[in-house]
Amino acid sequence: MLTRSLIAGLALTFLSSSSFAATEITWWHAMGGELGKKLDEIVAKYNASQDDYKVTAVYKGSYPETMTAAIAAFRAKQQPDIVQVFEVGTGTMMAAKGAIYPVYELMKDTGTAFDPKAFLSAVVGYYTDADGNMLSMPFNSSTPILYYNKDVFQKAGLDPEQPPKTWEDVEAYSKKIMSSGAAKCGFTTGWISWVQLENFSAWHNKPIGTLQNGIGGMDAELTVNGDLQVRHWTNLKTWQDEGLFQYGGPGGGNDAPPKFYSQECAIYMNSSASLAGVVANAKDFKVGFGMLPYYSDVEGAPQNSIIGGATLWVLRGHGEAEYKGVANFFTFLSSPEVQADWHQYSGYLPITEAAYKLGQEQGFYANNPGTDVAIKQITLNPPTDNSKGLRFGNYVQIRDVIDEEFQNLLAGKKTPKDALDSVVTRGNKLIADFRAAANG
Repeated sequence: MLTRSLIAGLALTFLSSSSFAATEITWWHAMGGELGKKLDEIVAKYNASQDDYKVTAVYKGSYPETMTAAIAAFRAKQQPDIVQVFEVGTGTMMAAKGAIYPVYELMKDTGTAFDPKAFLSAVVGYYTDADGNMLSMPFNSSTPILYYNKDVFQKAGLDPEQPPKTWEDVEAYSKKIMSSGAAKCGFTTGWISWVQLENFSAWHNKPIGTLQNGIGGMDAELTVNGDLQVRHWTNLKTWQDEGLFQYGGPGGGNDAPPKFYSQECAIYMNSSASLAGVVANAKDFKVGFGMLPYYSDVEGAPQNSIIGGATLWVLRGHGEAEYKGVANFFTFLSSPEVQADWHQYSGYLPITEAAYKLGQEQGFYANNPGTDVAIKQITLNPPTDNSKGLRFGNYVQIRDVIDEEFQNLLAGKKTPKDALDSVVTRGNKLIADFRAAANG
Protein backbone atom coordinates (compact mmCIF):
# COMPACT_ATOMS: atom_id res chain seq x y z
CA MET A 1 0.00 0.00 0.00
CA LEU A 2 1.39 3.41 -0.99
CA THR A 3 2.18 5.82 1.79
CA ARG A 4 1.27 9.48 1.57
CA SER A 5 4.94 10.45 1.38
CA LEU A 6 5.56 8.04 -1.49
CA ILE A 7 2.53 9.34 -3.38
CA ALA A 8 3.75 12.90 -2.88
CA GLY A 9 7.20 11.91 -4.08
CA LEU A 10 5.81 10.26 -7.22
CA ALA A 11 3.68 13.32 -7.93
CA LEU A 12 6.69 15.60 -7.57
CA THR A 13 8.74 13.39 -9.87
CA PHE A 14 5.98 13.42 -12.47
CA LEU A 15 5.63 17.19 -12.33
CA SER A 16 9.36 17.81 -12.59
CA SER A 17 9.76 15.44 -15.55
CA SER A 18 6.77 16.58 -17.58
CA SER A 19 5.23 19.86 -16.48
CA PHE A 20 8.65 21.46 -16.00
CA ALA A 21 10.47 19.86 -18.93
CA ALA A 22 12.89 22.25 -20.65
CA THR A 23 11.69 23.84 -23.88
CA GLU A 24 13.62 22.43 -26.83
CA ILE A 25 15.50 24.82 -29.14
CA THR A 26 17.13 23.52 -32.34
CA TRP A 27 20.12 25.25 -33.95
CA TRP A 28 21.37 24.16 -37.37
CA HIS A 29 24.95 25.23 -38.09
CA ALA A 30 27.87 24.84 -40.49
CA MET A 31 30.78 24.61 -38.06
CA GLY A 32 32.71 21.38 -38.45
CA GLY A 33 35.97 20.16 -36.93
CA GLU A 34 37.49 21.96 -33.97
CA LEU A 35 35.16 24.95 -34.34
CA GLY A 36 32.20 22.57 -34.16
CA LYS A 37 33.55 21.08 -30.94
CA LYS A 38 33.93 24.54 -29.46
CA LEU A 39 30.38 25.41 -30.50
CA ASP A 40 29.10 22.25 -28.79
CA GLU A 41 31.01 23.29 -25.67
CA ILE A 42 29.30 26.70 -25.68
CA VAL A 43 25.87 25.07 -26.06
CA ALA A 44 26.61 22.65 -23.22
CA LYS A 45 27.55 25.57 -20.96
CA TYR A 46 24.30 27.32 -21.77
CA ASN A 47 22.21 24.22 -21.10
CA ALA A 48 23.98 23.74 -17.77
CA SER A 49 23.45 27.39 -16.80
CA GLN A 50 19.64 27.15 -16.58
CA ASP A 51 16.78 24.63 -16.56
CA ASP A 52 14.12 26.30 -18.71
CA TYR A 53 15.56 25.65 -22.17
CA LYS A 54 17.65 23.03 -23.92
CA VAL A 55 19.49 23.97 -27.10
CA THR A 56 20.42 21.16 -29.49
CA ALA A 57 23.09 22.07 -32.05
CA VAL A 58 23.00 20.10 -35.31
CA TYR A 59 25.80 20.23 -37.90
CA LYS A 60 24.27 20.37 -41.40
CA GLY A 61 27.38 20.62 -43.60
CA SER A 62 28.82 23.60 -45.46
CA TYR A 63 27.29 27.08 -45.40
CA PRO A 64 25.40 26.58 -48.70
CA GLU A 65 24.24 23.12 -47.59
CA THR A 66 23.02 24.44 -44.24
CA MET A 67 21.07 27.31 -45.80
CA THR A 68 19.58 25.04 -48.47
CA ALA A 69 18.55 22.50 -45.83
CA ALA A 70 16.86 25.19 -43.75
CA ILE A 71 14.90 26.52 -46.73
CA ALA A 72 13.74 23.02 -47.63
CA ALA A 73 12.81 22.30 -44.01
CA PHE A 74 10.77 25.50 -43.82
CA ARG A 75 8.77 24.50 -46.88
CA ALA A 76 8.13 21.12 -45.24
CA LYS A 77 7.21 22.88 -41.97
CA GLN A 78 10.08 21.12 -40.18
CA GLN A 79 12.36 24.10 -39.77
CA PRO A 80 14.80 24.60 -36.87
CA ASP A 81 14.44 27.55 -34.53
CA ILE A 82 17.85 28.96 -35.48
CA VAL A 83 20.00 28.57 -38.59
CA GLN A 84 23.54 29.82 -39.18
CA VAL A 85 23.83 31.58 -42.56
CA PHE A 86 27.00 33.00 -44.13
CA GLU A 87 27.19 36.70 -44.89
CA VAL A 88 26.55 36.41 -48.63
CA GLY A 89 23.28 34.60 -47.89
CA THR A 90 21.91 37.73 -46.19
CA GLY A 91 20.06 38.93 -49.30
CA THR A 92 18.40 35.54 -49.73
CA MET A 93 17.28 35.43 -46.10
CA MET A 94 15.94 38.98 -46.21
CA ALA A 95 13.87 38.17 -49.30
CA ALA A 96 12.23 35.31 -47.39
CA LYS A 97 10.19 37.75 -45.30
CA GLY A 98 7.54 35.26 -44.27
CA ALA A 99 10.18 32.79 -43.12
CA ILE A 100 12.39 34.93 -40.89
CA TYR A 101 11.75 36.49 -37.50
CA PRO A 102 14.01 39.58 -37.35
CA VAL A 103 16.12 39.64 -34.21
CA TYR A 104 15.12 43.17 -33.25
CA GLU A 105 11.44 42.11 -33.34
CA LEU A 106 12.17 38.87 -31.47
CA MET A 107 13.92 40.65 -28.61
CA LYS A 108 11.18 43.28 -28.37
CA ASP A 109 8.31 40.78 -28.55
CA THR A 110 9.84 38.58 -25.84
CA GLY A 111 10.64 41.52 -23.57
CA THR A 112 14.35 40.70 -23.63
CA ALA A 113 16.85 43.46 -22.86
CA PHE A 114 18.73 44.23 -26.06
CA ASP A 115 21.06 47.09 -27.03
CA PRO A 116 22.19 47.09 -30.68
CA LYS A 117 24.72 49.82 -29.84
CA ALA A 118 26.66 47.32 -27.72
CA PHE A 119 27.79 45.54 -30.90
CA LEU A 120 30.69 46.58 -33.12
CA SER A 121 29.18 48.89 -35.74
CA ALA A 122 31.14 47.34 -38.60
CA VAL A 123 29.77 43.92 -37.65
CA VAL A 124 26.16 44.94 -37.10
CA GLY A 125 26.03 47.14 -40.19
CA TYR A 126 26.16 44.14 -42.48
CA TYR A 127 23.06 42.63 -40.93
CA THR A 128 20.79 45.63 -40.44
CA ASP A 129 18.08 46.98 -42.70
CA ALA A 130 18.06 50.48 -44.18
CA ASP A 131 16.53 51.79 -40.92
CA GLY A 132 19.32 50.29 -38.79
CA ASN A 133 17.31 47.40 -37.36
CA MET A 134 19.24 44.18 -36.64
CA LEU A 135 17.86 41.29 -38.67
CA SER A 136 20.07 38.47 -37.41
CA MET A 137 22.39 37.82 -34.49
CA PRO A 138 26.13 38.05 -35.25
CA PHE A 139 28.08 35.01 -34.09
CA ASN A 140 31.22 34.26 -36.10
CA SER A 141 32.44 37.38 -37.89
CA SER A 142 35.86 37.73 -39.49
CA THR A 143 37.70 40.16 -41.73
CA PRO A 144 40.78 39.65 -43.92
CA ILE A 145 44.19 40.75 -42.63
CA LEU A 146 47.80 40.48 -43.80
CA TYR A 147 50.20 37.82 -42.52
CA TYR A 148 53.93 37.93 -43.26
CA ASN A 149 57.06 35.87 -42.68
CA LYS A 150 59.34 37.80 -40.31
CA ASP A 151 62.30 35.51 -41.01
CA VAL A 152 62.07 36.13 -44.76
CA PHE A 153 61.81 39.87 -44.16
CA GLN A 154 64.97 39.69 -42.06
CA LYS A 155 66.85 37.75 -44.77
CA ALA A 156 65.76 40.25 -47.40
CA GLY A 157 67.04 43.19 -45.37
CA LEU A 158 63.53 44.41 -44.47
CA ASP A 159 62.42 45.40 -40.98
CA PRO A 160 60.73 42.25 -39.59
CA GLU A 161 58.59 44.38 -37.28
CA GLN A 162 57.14 46.51 -40.10
CA PRO A 163 54.50 44.94 -42.35
CA PRO A 164 53.83 46.60 -45.70
CA LYS A 165 51.22 49.34 -45.34
CA THR A 166 50.54 50.21 -48.98
CA TRP A 167 50.32 48.32 -52.27
CA GLU A 168 53.40 50.27 -53.27
CA ASP A 169 55.14 48.66 -50.27
CA VAL A 170 53.87 45.21 -51.21
CA GLU A 171 55.35 45.58 -54.70
CA ALA A 172 58.68 46.98 -53.46
CA TYR A 173 59.02 44.43 -50.65
CA SER A 174 58.14 41.56 -52.99
CA LYS A 175 60.84 42.61 -55.48
CA LYS A 176 63.44 42.88 -52.71
CA ILE A 177 62.44 39.53 -51.24
CA MET A 178 62.76 37.78 -54.58
CA SER A 179 65.94 39.53 -55.74
CA SER A 180 67.64 38.69 -52.43
CA GLY A 181 66.66 35.04 -52.75
CA ALA A 182 64.84 35.11 -49.41
CA ALA A 183 61.71 33.61 -51.01
CA LYS A 184 60.48 32.64 -54.47
CA CYS A 185 57.31 34.74 -54.33
CA GLY A 186 56.26 38.01 -52.77
CA PHE A 187 52.63 37.44 -51.88
CA THR A 188 49.54 35.31 -52.29
CA THR A 189 45.95 35.65 -51.17
CA GLY A 190 42.86 33.68 -50.31
CA TRP A 191 39.44 34.74 -51.58
CA ILE A 192 39.97 36.93 -54.66
CA SER A 193 36.30 37.99 -54.45
CA TRP A 194 36.18 38.75 -50.71
CA VAL A 195 39.72 40.09 -50.20
CA GLN A 196 40.79 41.59 -53.52
CA LEU A 197 37.48 43.04 -54.68
CA GLU A 198 34.87 43.41 -51.92
CA ASN A 199 37.20 44.34 -49.05
CA PHE A 200 39.60 46.10 -51.39
CA SER A 201 36.78 48.43 -52.45
CA ALA A 202 35.51 49.06 -48.91
CA TRP A 203 39.07 49.69 -47.65
CA HIS A 204 39.37 52.43 -50.28
CA ASN A 205 35.84 53.72 -49.62
CA LYS A 206 34.68 52.79 -53.11
CA PRO A 207 31.29 51.21 -53.91
CA ILE A 208 30.84 47.83 -55.56
CA GLY A 209 27.18 48.51 -56.29
CA THR A 210 24.39 51.06 -56.20
CA LEU A 211 22.00 51.65 -53.28
CA GLN A 212 24.66 51.31 -50.54
CA ASN A 213 26.06 48.14 -52.09
CA GLY A 214 22.59 46.61 -52.19
CA ILE A 215 21.72 47.33 -48.57
CA GLY A 216 19.34 50.07 -49.68
CA GLY A 217 17.09 47.84 -51.79
CA MET A 218 16.71 44.95 -54.21
CA ASP A 219 16.95 47.22 -57.26
CA ALA A 220 20.71 47.63 -56.71
CA GLU A 221 23.21 46.77 -59.42
CA LEU A 222 26.91 45.96 -59.37
CA THR A 223 29.49 48.65 -60.20
CA VAL A 224 32.73 46.76 -59.51
CA ASN A 225 34.27 47.88 -62.82
CA GLY A 226 35.35 51.29 -61.53
CA ASP A 227 38.73 52.84 -62.30
CA LEU A 228 40.33 51.75 -59.02
CA GLN A 229 39.17 48.14 -59.28
CA VAL A 230 40.45 48.00 -62.87
CA ARG A 231 43.77 49.48 -61.72
CA HIS A 232 44.12 46.84 -59.00
CA TRP A 233 43.27 43.88 -61.23
CA THR A 234 45.70 45.27 -63.81
CA ASN A 235 48.43 45.26 -61.16
CA LEU A 236 47.54 41.76 -59.96
CA LYS A 237 47.86 40.49 -63.54
CA THR A 238 51.23 42.28 -63.96
CA TRP A 239 52.51 41.01 -60.62
CA GLN A 240 51.40 37.47 -61.48
CA ASP A 241 53.28 37.65 -64.79
CA GLU A 242 56.39 38.94 -62.97
CA GLY A 243 56.15 36.20 -60.33
CA LEU A 244 55.65 38.65 -57.48
CA PHE A 245 52.12 37.34 -56.91
CA GLN A 246 50.94 33.75 -57.01
CA TYR A 247 47.24 32.96 -57.48
CA GLY A 248 45.76 30.80 -54.73
CA GLY A 249 42.85 29.38 -56.71
CA PRO A 250 39.08 30.00 -56.87
CA GLY A 251 36.66 30.21 -53.95
CA GLY A 252 38.56 30.47 -50.69
CA GLY A 253 41.87 29.97 -52.49
CA ASN A 254 42.89 26.63 -51.01
CA ASP A 255 46.27 26.74 -52.74
CA ALA A 256 47.27 29.96 -50.98
CA PRO A 257 47.89 28.74 -47.40
CA PRO A 258 50.46 26.07 -48.38
CA LYS A 259 52.40 28.69 -50.36
CA PHE A 260 52.79 30.70 -47.16
CA TYR A 261 53.35 27.76 -44.80
CA SER A 262 56.12 26.35 -47.03
CA GLN A 263 57.75 29.82 -47.09
CA GLU A 264 57.39 29.98 -50.87
CA CYS A 265 55.47 33.28 -50.55
CA ALA A 266 56.45 35.80 -47.87
CA ILE A 267 53.14 37.65 -47.57
CA TYR A 268 49.65 36.16 -47.33
CA MET A 269 46.23 37.82 -47.13
CA ASN A 270 43.29 35.92 -45.71
CA SER A 271 40.69 35.81 -42.97
CA SER A 272 41.44 36.78 -39.38
CA ALA A 273 39.79 33.46 -38.55
CA SER A 274 42.78 31.79 -40.26
CA LEU A 275 45.04 33.04 -37.48
CA ALA A 276 45.05 29.86 -35.41
CA GLY A 277 45.79 27.77 -38.50
CA VAL A 278 48.58 30.12 -39.58
CA VAL A 279 50.26 30.00 -36.20
CA ALA A 280 49.89 26.21 -36.00
CA ASN A 281 51.38 25.65 -39.46
CA ALA A 282 54.14 28.25 -39.34
CA LYS A 283 56.33 26.17 -37.05
CA ASP A 284 59.62 27.03 -38.75
CA PHE A 285 59.31 30.82 -38.86
CA LYS A 286 57.91 33.80 -36.99
CA VAL A 287 54.65 35.29 -38.22
CA GLY A 288 53.86 38.99 -38.33
CA PHE A 289 50.44 40.59 -38.72
CA GLY A 290 49.30 43.74 -40.47
CA MET A 291 46.30 45.51 -41.90
CA LEU A 292 45.36 45.15 -45.56
CA PRO A 293 47.43 47.30 -47.93
CA TYR A 294 45.98 50.34 -49.68
CA TYR A 295 46.99 52.66 -52.52
CA SER A 296 48.55 55.73 -50.92
CA ASP A 297 47.22 58.14 -53.55
CA VAL A 298 43.56 57.23 -53.05
CA GLU A 299 41.69 59.81 -51.00
CA GLY A 300 39.76 58.30 -48.09
CA ALA A 301 41.96 55.22 -47.78
CA PRO A 302 42.23 53.36 -45.57
CA GLN A 303 38.57 53.37 -44.50
CA ASN A 304 37.48 50.12 -42.79
CA SER A 305 37.30 46.53 -43.91
CA ILE A 306 34.10 44.50 -44.03
CA ILE A 307 33.23 41.18 -42.51
CA GLY A 308 32.81 37.60 -43.55
CA GLY A 309 31.60 34.70 -41.47
CA ALA A 310 28.00 34.12 -40.51
CA THR A 311 25.07 35.15 -38.34
CA LEU A 312 22.17 33.37 -36.70
CA TRP A 313 18.73 33.76 -38.23
CA VAL A 314 15.50 32.91 -36.43
CA LEU A 315 12.82 31.10 -38.43
CA ARG A 316 9.09 31.56 -38.00
CA GLY A 317 6.63 28.78 -37.33
CA HIS A 318 7.40 28.05 -33.67
CA GLY A 319 5.69 28.78 -30.37
CA GLU A 320 6.08 31.63 -27.91
CA ALA A 321 8.01 29.52 -25.40
CA GLU A 322 10.61 28.56 -28.00
CA TYR A 323 11.12 32.16 -29.06
CA LYS A 324 11.62 33.23 -25.45
CA GLY A 325 14.27 30.51 -25.28
CA VAL A 326 15.95 31.72 -28.47
CA ALA A 327 16.08 35.27 -27.08
CA ASN A 328 17.51 33.99 -23.82
CA PHE A 329 20.13 31.95 -25.68
CA PHE A 330 21.12 34.94 -27.82
CA THR A 331 21.65 36.99 -24.67
CA PHE A 332 23.99 34.26 -23.41
CA LEU A 333 25.84 34.01 -26.74
CA SER A 334 26.50 37.74 -26.90
CA SER A 335 27.69 38.02 -23.28
CA PRO A 336 31.26 39.36 -22.90
CA GLU A 337 32.57 36.13 -21.36
CA VAL A 338 31.22 33.84 -24.09
CA GLN A 339 32.21 36.16 -26.93
CA ALA A 340 35.70 36.83 -25.59
CA ASP A 341 36.32 33.11 -25.19
CA TRP A 342 35.00 32.30 -28.69
CA HIS A 343 37.02 35.14 -30.26
CA GLN A 344 40.24 34.19 -28.50
CA TYR A 345 39.87 30.53 -29.42
CA SER A 346 38.79 30.92 -33.05
CA GLY A 347 40.25 34.16 -34.38
CA TYR A 348 36.78 35.44 -35.20
CA LEU A 349 36.03 38.99 -34.12
CA PRO A 350 34.45 39.73 -30.74
CA ILE A 351 31.02 41.01 -31.72
CA THR A 352 30.67 43.48 -28.85
CA GLU A 353 32.75 46.30 -27.40
CA ALA A 354 32.47 44.63 -23.97
CA ALA A 355 34.02 41.38 -25.24
CA TYR A 356 36.93 43.32 -26.75
CA LYS A 357 37.49 45.25 -23.52
CA LEU A 358 37.37 42.03 -21.52
CA GLY A 359 40.13 40.60 -23.71
CA GLN A 360 42.20 43.71 -23.05
CA GLU A 361 41.67 43.40 -19.30
CA GLN A 362 42.65 39.73 -19.47
CA GLY A 363 45.89 40.68 -21.20
CA PHE A 364 45.07 38.52 -24.21
CA TYR A 365 46.22 41.01 -26.87
CA ALA A 366 49.36 41.95 -24.96
CA ASN A 367 50.29 38.28 -24.66
CA ASN A 368 49.31 37.44 -28.24
CA PRO A 369 50.59 40.22 -30.53
CA GLY A 370 48.66 40.63 -33.76
CA THR A 371 45.38 39.22 -32.51
CA ASP A 372 43.82 42.68 -32.35
CA VAL A 373 44.81 43.75 -35.88
CA ALA A 374 41.46 42.67 -37.32
CA ILE A 375 39.53 44.61 -34.66
CA LYS A 376 41.56 47.77 -35.20
CA GLN A 377 41.17 47.47 -38.96
CA ILE A 378 37.42 46.93 -39.03
CA THR A 379 36.84 49.74 -36.52
CA LEU A 380 39.41 52.12 -38.03
CA ASN A 381 36.69 54.53 -39.15
CA PRO A 382 32.88 54.61 -38.87
CA PRO A 383 31.41 52.59 -41.76
CA THR A 384 30.25 54.53 -44.82
CA ASP A 385 27.68 53.52 -47.45
CA ASN A 386 30.65 52.00 -49.31
CA SER A 387 32.13 50.11 -46.34
CA LYS A 388 29.09 48.91 -44.41
CA GLY A 389 28.90 45.64 -46.29
CA LEU A 390 27.02 44.30 -49.29
CA ARG A 391 23.70 42.67 -49.96
CA PHE A 392 22.82 41.28 -53.37
CA GLY A 393 20.64 38.36 -54.35
CA ASN A 394 22.39 35.30 -55.80
CA TYR A 395 25.72 36.59 -54.49
CA VAL A 396 27.05 33.08 -53.93
CA GLN A 397 26.81 32.56 -57.70
CA ILE A 398 28.22 36.05 -58.34
CA ARG A 399 31.37 35.10 -56.43
CA ASP A 400 31.77 32.15 -58.82
CA VAL A 401 31.53 34.63 -61.71
CA ILE A 402 34.23 36.80 -60.12
CA ASP A 403 36.53 33.78 -59.89
CA GLU A 404 35.88 32.79 -63.51
CA GLU A 405 36.58 36.27 -64.82
CA PHE A 406 39.73 36.63 -62.72
CA GLN A 407 41.00 33.37 -64.18
CA ASN A 408 40.18 34.68 -67.67
CA LEU A 409 42.29 37.73 -66.80
CA LEU A 410 45.27 35.71 -65.59
CA ALA A 411 45.07 33.44 -68.64
CA GLY A 412 45.27 36.47 -70.94
CA LYS A 413 41.79 35.82 -72.37
CA LYS A 414 40.45 39.19 -71.22
CA THR A 415 41.78 42.59 -70.26
CA PRO A 416 41.19 43.74 -66.66
CA LYS A 417 38.46 46.11 -67.86
CA ASP A 418 36.76 43.43 -69.94
CA ALA A 419 36.92 40.94 -67.07
CA LEU A 420 35.33 43.35 -64.60
CA ASP A 421 32.78 44.49 -67.19
CA SER A 422 31.78 40.84 -67.53
CA VAL A 423 31.46 40.52 -63.75
CA VAL A 424 29.03 43.45 -63.80
CA THR A 425 27.01 42.20 -66.78
CA ARG A 426 26.77 38.59 -65.62
CA GLY A 427 26.32 39.57 -61.99
CA ASN A 428 23.50 42.00 -62.71
CA LYS A 429 21.72 39.29 -64.69
CA LEU A 430 21.89 37.01 -61.63
CA ILE A 431 20.62 39.82 -59.41
CA ALA A 432 17.74 40.46 -61.81
CA ASP A 433 16.87 36.75 -61.81
CA PHE A 434 16.81 36.76 -58.02
CA ARG A 435 14.64 39.88 -57.90
CA ALA A 436 12.16 38.38 -60.37
CA ALA A 437 11.93 35.15 -58.36
CA ALA A 438 11.48 37.06 -55.09
CA ASN A 439 8.73 39.24 -56.55
CA GLY A 440 7.06 36.36 -58.34
